[in-house]
Amino acid sequence: MDRATLRHYLTFYRDLGVKSVFVGGETEESASPVETEEHGVEPTNPLEPPQAFSRVDLVDSSDDNLERIRQDMGDCKRCRLGAGRNKIVFGSGHVEARLVFVGEGPGADEDEQGLPFVGRAGQLLTQMIDGTAGKEGLAIRRPDVYICNVVKCRPPENRTPEPDEMEICGQFLFRQLMVLRPRAICTLGATATKALLDTREGITKLRGRWQKWRDIPVMPTYHPSYLLRPYNQNAKREAWEDLKKVLHYVYDEPARPLSDF
Repeated sequence: MDRATLRHYLTFYRDLGVKSVFVGGETEESASPVETEEHGVEPTNPLEPPQAFSRVDLVDSSDDNLERIRQDMGDCKRCRLGAGRNKIVFGSGHVEARLVFVGEGPGADEDEQGLPFVGRAGQLLTQMIDGTAGKEGLAIRRPDVYICNVVKCRPPENRTPEPDEMEICGQFLFRQLMVLRPRAICTLGATATKALLDTREGITKLRGRWQKWRDIPVMPTYHPSYLLRPYNQNAKREAWEDLKKVLHYVYDEPARPLSDF
């Protein structure tokens, strides 16, 4: 890797708040930090970008917080999505949420308002959260959870985010999840599920089955936009079952073990 490319990666990580990184191919015990140029240390080893952000521990979350993450993003133009967006859609909800929903990316309504899941799919998600919790006797509503996306800027024509876009924005999602440390995460759709779990399995095979991201239980389910299609009645029923499962796991008191679900 040439010096210009290396400098690009180091600057990118510095903007994320990373003070040091470890070069690939070394053990955790033997690795030595490579610091950015502002510390006056010359990099001596090639640095490759992470292959999956879910497997990289870049930021110590002990003194991190949501406000700092948003400040670090700034007027983000780190990838091509920044050029066409209207507003960054960072996330919204309770800052001490026990349940986090992760979607793919903002749509037109979200891009206009700067808030996640406010369009038709978002309205359905709200109905699903509020309606399921009400029927199951759980005193929680949408404002009690936290909702965000893998990418924070709307992809053109609502296309699926590209891998490099998800990698860049995924670092901020990673930090959000580590700060929130919810009891569980519910991934909405194939893109969010693959991004978090680093898997090639389809959503129809993964949905309804508990997975883990780090030590946090993950429940994959369908994206609400998929459920809006009239021919997906079975998927709608399955998504409600998935949501019922995750809500009971997170909010039942006393808490039941994961094996009960």
